Amino acid sequence: MTKIFVVEDNLAIIQMVQDALTKWKYEVVTVHDWDHVDDEVVAADPDLILFDITLPTFDGFYWIHAVRKHCQAPIIVISAADIDNNIMRAIALGADDYIMKPFSTTVLLAKIQALLRRQESDERELKWDDNHFNALTNQLTNSAGTVALSPTEGALLAILINHLNHTVEKQSLLEWLWQGGKFLNENTLNVNISRLRTKLSTVNLDDHLRTERGVGYRLVNDHES
Repeated sequence: MTKIFVVEDNLAIIQMVQDALTKWKYEVVTVHDWDHVDDEVVAADPDLILFDITLPTFDGFYWIHAVRKHCQAPIIVISAADIDNNIMRAIALGADDYIMKPFSTTVLLAKIQALLRRQESDERELKWDDNHFNALTNQLTNSAGTVALSPTEGALLAILINHLNHTVEKQSLLEWLWQGGKFLNENTLNVNISRLRTKLSTVNLDDHLRTERGVGYRLVNDHES
């Protein structure tokens, strides 16, 4: 059974989400100890996480950062105020999508299903040169080591691998990754590209990700680097 971890302290919202998700046969897990949210999430090993921003102890940004150190499950942020700043900051920390309060469970379910479907539909392994990317675990491996990517970073890399040595336009990436979400613009994409480039640098691949100014991005192989 697909497991969804809900990091939310509003009991009414928790109940609404739980009722909606259980109807679709999702298992719902919630927080018991607000001082150890990251430990609970990691122990639960969920397929997807819903994160509110305003929480009893540390805020959602703190916990997203802590969780991302050990868990690469897709994260949907629930936000009520100052949406642009919240979303940009959450995505920089590793979130994959957002939903605004108040929200309908129909929209929430659509977002959950889209993220889960995106993971399931990816090819298991993509290769270029001596680099191996597992689209199920979001791990990139080569002779320099292994690095774990977030689901969005992984989806972004998969698109670039499938268009190796060809520039992918920014708008195309936005459409493929987030269906052109209203608040997910070029700045959001730039943040994810920056995070992906930082992780690529840990396995000596940062110079393989090129920025074509005003157009988009291009992943190149060893012959083009």
